[in-house]
Amino acid sequence: MHSRWPHMVFSLLLPVAAAAQTALPLKHAPRPTTGAITAADLMTRLYIYADDSMLGREAGTAGNVKATNYIAAEARRLGLQPAGDSGTYFQTIPLKTRTFDTASTFTVGAGALVAFQDYLPLSREVGTGTVGVVYGGAVGDSVHQLTAEQAAGKLVVFMSEGFNSLRTLRRAPTVEGSWGTAIIGLDDFPPQFLGFFRRPQTFLDDNVQSQSQPSVFLVTRAAAAKMFAKPLDSLALGDTGLSASVNVRYSVVPVADPARNVVGIVPGSDPKLKGEYVAIGAHNDHLGYGRPVDHDSIRIWNHVVRPEGADDGGKQATPEQQVTVDSLLAAYRAAHPGSDRIDSIANGADDDGSGTVTVLEIAERMATLPRKPKRSILFVWHTGEEKGLLGSRYFTDHPTVPRDSIVAQLNMDMVGRGDAGDEVGRTKDGTPIHGSPNYLQLVGSRRLSTELGDLIERVNTEGKHNITLDYSFDA
Repeated sequence: MHSRWPHMVFSLLLPVAAAAQTALPLKHAPRPTTGAITAADLMTRLYIYADDSMLGREAGTAGNVKATNYIAAEARRLGLQPAGDSGTYFQTIPLKTRTFDTASTFTVGAGALVAFQDYLPLSREVGTGTVGVVYGGAVGDSVHQLTAEQAAGKLVVFMSEGFNSLRTLRRAPTVEGSWGTAIIGLDDFPPQFLGFFRRPQTFLDDNVQSQSQPSVFLVTRAAAAKMFAKPLDSLALGDTGLSASVNVRYSVVPVADPARNVVGIVPGSDPKLKGEYVAIGAHNDHLGYGRPVDHDSIRIWNHVVRPEGADDGGKQATPEQQVTVDSLLAAYRAAHPGSDRIDSIANGADDDGSGTVTVLEIAERMATLPRKPKRSILFVWHTGEEKGLLGSRYFTDHPTVPRDSIVAQLNMDMVGRGDAGDEVGRTKDGTPIHGSPNYLQLVGSRRLSTELGDLIERVNTEGKHNITLDYSFDA
């Protein structure tokens, strides 16, 4: 969730009550939902929302339009007051895609650098022109730094050995007043780097956060060596190199289909407090679809190896883990001959279909109460979370109710995670933390105010709910 809400913000990674491990059906016939919050309602909603027909719900695609249509239809059926654009339930965000222009050029002296072989463009916008090159030392060295005069208008080249994951790339340094930055990273680029930066990148074009920034590149050692007359290992801070001529461009177009937040309100019952809002939200998008893969093979591999996504540096199985994977897959194949399930859709039932349908359940409960809460309840199903919290950022910057009237925001994600078999975090020394039947993870409940966190703990104690509160991911 975006960090600029005015008062209290936190995220919930919620469990459901522990249940026997039973095989769930691939399809589930929907049943009418009720005003009570029930597992049956959640099952009906989630089977609809994470169905293959939603095509993975990627923001700016037809699948996400279909998904947000479903949420809006439910909000209308429940009698929520529309709070999107122009009296609708939808707030459309100005989402665009940026694709590398293959006609771009980057030359140093008389030599040309090849995109995705010699360099990767990391910044949203890249300047053009002929600029001087200067060596800026090691990344992270706060003692030995260029002066403002040395860096002014130049491409500053840094040495680094730590840029081996997409997470570290996001922390690439920039130098105020410089033309841009080049980070000397690896001898060649890992496949996950190439795949990520070759794909069209989605961004929010609302002119709130400035698009102007220094150009940033990741370059190989061989490419960096072409920038200086001296060997790289003999460079000293402030050494100048050859001039670079850069003409790196992107093609920018709007997304093919509308990217939409869904917003609805249950008005409060207290005349003095109904102008204040408690916001309850979840993200409505997921990753869409990609190349077909063997569903069962991937499922078994993920269960054994436990990769942690793109930021995990392309984690591979250990030899012992691979033996376990091969054994489990062979046993599954023997028990299910001819049942290969090829799948290309990231259904997103957990992340965050579960949160989305939980918010719908809460909305139905609130809407059917004979006496509504004193404050109004603002429900926001935001889009583009998987692309960098874009929908929540847009709603924060362009709220459809007065921003200072929102007194708290509760965000739901991954409802049902956190049983004893789930690794839910790690201690500072790397020891895995596992869930429990009454597990609840809180993030940010005291970030902007201690009041919300205190309230949660008091309700848990006084109500004898016996929830195990976990703060391992709390900032």
